[in-house]
Amino acid sequence: MSTTVGVVVFPGTNCEMDAVAAVERLGGDGRLLWHANDHVAGVDAVIVPGGFAHGDYLRPGAIARFSPIMGAITQFIADGGPGVGICNGFQV
Repeated sequence: MSTTVGVVVFPGTNCEMDAVAAVERLGGDGRLLWHANDHVAGVDAVIVPGGFAHGDYLRPGAIARFSPIMGAITQFIADGGPGVGICNGFQV
């Protein structure tokens, strides 16, 4: 059984398909998660890729924090689920 990794997509993120490809190259199942989803069910880990969708002209994550998926990711990580942020995705 392979690990399923959700890769969050916001309008303006970049390299989300590269993250999916990296997961799959390592034998995992990469799945795109749209930012408007309010859950991360069915994944074993989460990646928040970089880009400029997060409102960094204000401060990193200023816009992204209003997306429904961020509450789900916060709870997922608080419950012990692994999460990785890349570049601006790390700052979110």
